[in-house]
Amino acid sequence: MATDTHPLSLPPDLIRLGAAPAGKEAAIREAAQLLIAAGCIDPAYADSMIRRESVANTFLGHGVAIPHGMVDDRNLVRRNGIAILQVPDGVVWNDGQTARLVVAIAAQSDAHIAILRRLTRLMQDEARLNALFTTTDPADLAAALSDETAAPATPASEAGDLAESFEWVVDYPTGLHARPAATWVETARAASGRVRVRHGDEAVDGKTLVALLQLGLRPGDRITVSADGPDARAVLNRLRATITGLSAREKADAAAAARKAKAVVQGWTPPAAAGREMPVVAGIGASPGLAIGPVHVMPKADLTVPDRPAPLLEGGNRLHEALNLTRQQLKALADDTARRLGPAEAGIFAAQAELLNDTDLITLACQLMVEGHGPGWSWNEAVERSAAKLAANPNPVLAGRAADLRDVGRRVLTRIDPDLRGGSIRDLPDTPCILVADDLSPSDTAALDMGRVIGLATAQGGPTSHTAILARTLGLPAMVAGGGALTELANGTTAILDGQSGRLYLDPPDTALAAALGWIEEQRVKKAHQEERRGLPARTRDGHTVEIGANVNRPDQVPVALSQGAEGVGLMRTEFLFLERGDAPSEEEQYQTYRAMLEALDGRPLIVRALDIGGDKQVPHLQLPHEENPFLGVRGARLLLRHPELLEPQVRALYRAAKGAKPGALLIMFPMITTLREIEALRAVCDRIRTELDAPAVPLGIMVEVPAAAIQADVLARHVDFFSIGTNDLTQYALAVDRQHPELAAEADSLHPSVLRLIRMTVEGAEKHGRWVGVCGGIAGDPFGAALLAGLGVRELSMTPRDIPGVKDRLRDSDLAGLQALAQRALDCESSDEVRALEGDVS
Repeated sequence: MATDTHPLSLPPDLIRLGAAPAGKEAAIREAAQLLIAAGCIDPAYADSMIRRESVANTFLGHGVAIPHGMVDDRNLVRRNGIAILQVPDGVVWNDGQTARLVVAIAAQSDAHIAILRRLTRLMQDEARLNALFTTTDPADLAAALSDETAAPATPASEAGDLAESFEWVVDYPTGLHARPAATWVETARAASGRVRVRHGDEAVDGKTLVALLQLGLRPGDRITVSADGPDARAVLNRLRATITGLSAREKADAAAAARKAKAVVQGWTPPAAAGREMPVVAGIGASPGLAIGPVHVMPKADLTVPDRPAPLLEGGNRLHEALNLTRQQLKALADDTARRLGPAEAGIFAAQAELLNDTDLITLACQLMVEGHGPGWSWNEAVERSAAKLAANPNPVLAGRAADLRDVGRRVLTRIDPDLRGGSIRDLPDTPCILVADDLSPSDTAALDMGRVIGLATAQGGPTSHTAILARTLGLPAMVAGGGALTELANGTTAILDGQSGRLYLDPPDTALAAALGWIEEQRVKKAHQEERRGLPARTRDGHTVEIGANVNRPDQVPVALSQGAEGVGLMRTEFLFLERGDAPSEEEQYQTYRAMLEALDGRPLIVRALDIGGDKQVPHLQLPHEENPFLGVRGARLLLRHPELLEPQVRALYRAAKGAKPGALLIMFPMITTLREIEALRAVCDRIRTELDAPAVPLGIMVEVPAAAIQADVLARHVDFFSIGTNDLTQYALAVDRQHPELAAEADSLHPSVLRLIRMTVEGAEKHGRWVGVCGGIAGDPFGAALLAGLGVRELSMTPRDIPGVKDRLRDSDLAGLQALAQRALDCESSDEVRALEGDVS
């Protein structure tokens, strides 16, 4: 048995071969029993090992798991010990992770570091590790975890194909980039066995995003996708469907990008004489448009990460917590981006989140930690090594993904060590400026304050980078690849940025400024003509009006929404105030945000949804209990009523904001209502706080997201002022389909007749008591979906700002009778496919 003096001693009684546990918990308890029998731990330490699984992932990678107890329970460790459970057929550790060696660790200190170092080296020796999974001699395992010299690892390039395989020729117009690769990985991770992707002599793990991107696959490349394990053939069938199913979307996206490139306005040309007078920094045009203003240079982020060694378990805890917090942050950012800019742009951050699941990246960070380095330094080093490989790729699209990896890596790093946060893009001058930076991350670009940044110029980057894509979507003039001369510019230098030609003109003379201002005015007039129709109400040909709102989360997003034709905010998701930070916002902070939203809307309606936490939106810093099935657990109104410390400050902040607002401008709605009792309890809290503050009455509504609420709408309508239907959740609950499930998500169609019938029931129930019904779910922003909703009797629609012009046009080109007839035909359909087949019908 292992002792403090000889921590690497591993006798046969601490090794069990050929185990077949029923699941992860059984495997942990079986391994823990070996430690208990050997006198290494108290029996209670086994429960501590189980608890750790709910707060951290102990799967190290490549079939190896290292369960261990909570830090606070080290007193239950009698002496250092390590037990090995060999599971030849594997045991599912987490989704997409199968453990074949379970190395249970009991340690009062870091005496087991040598074992972990050996494990991380073994994971690079695939042949030897596979042999250990099935060996019948415990001495093999003991020797592998001794101080013997490691056998050389087998290069990935020498790996052949696995048992089952298929070939495919890459037909994505831009090759395999991050967003489709993330979908490949998501599908591959459902396999119990291995998945390998080979191009020529180079083969990589198909469950690892970074490795896939490093293949640098271009259009026309022939690859072999192979798998092993009992479900290999089924896995490959799903993978083939995933891979080929993305082809049409990739081609459509490329075609749309080409059309946009042809449709862009002609770039500005400076007057001949003035052009000779102006110094110019030339780069590559990334987003068309012209901006005039002072330059503001962001200090170059020369980050030095100090190496602060920490006890291994402490370092591992910090890394796991940082990864989890960053995943939540990226989920919030992706959700926000999807609502503001669209699903394609949101996919940028979904792909970044997938980088955090890269087992090779995490394994390398762990290996560096067990070699004695600090968690922050180890993580940063692992990210830089992987990013350097991506940056060296000859395909510029894939090389650009190095910026994404560094972006997400920096997010994790600042969670590990908050002292490394450095400067912020929010540290900007009060007057509008052209922001100049060495490079800018996609998340920084998405969060730019458009009232203070009128143009963007970077020394690095390319026109296909995610930063450039976001700049184009935001309508922000931008150039990239301007070189080091950009960052040497003096702050305050007046400049003209031409995002079409990729040029930054410095110290322009009056003639050039006048010409540029004239060009901008011409474009403004053209845009005003285009937006004039957006500003018209969504009134059908026979005079029926549908109110159109925008889904907006922050005050700075309101101007963009209004410019697209929004008549107010139909949904403000207040959970973003909680998700994008490490602590809960105070009542005062919330009040200031709601007041700023009302001021930005200038009397237009603002519908605020109370905190909606649970399901796919978890907030780690609230430390809520773990739930096995959060979508059916304590979420929405259920959570608010159980946590008055979350509910009451928010309600107080809202009523305080209502005191200074125009009458009727503020409306409050509560999420995930199922019963009348919930409404009565919430209304009682609101009435009490309103009385305490002497605040005006505010319309109170509820979200209809649960079929029970739709079915009982006639009862609930007596107790609320309005309904807002969340079609995404209503669809999920009505069809029993997790909308995030990689195989079933496509079946979660909000145009399914059963969902449409629930919407109709809600409208009919509301009409009995003179209440109105809105929709703030996904189909509200689809012109065909909006037409159906209007025909069903929905009076208000709220959507992503960019979807507003198309929805308004569809409704204005319709008449109410035709919309009602269309809706009835949809209700009579038997499937969502039949409903969608009605789309071409004129209403």
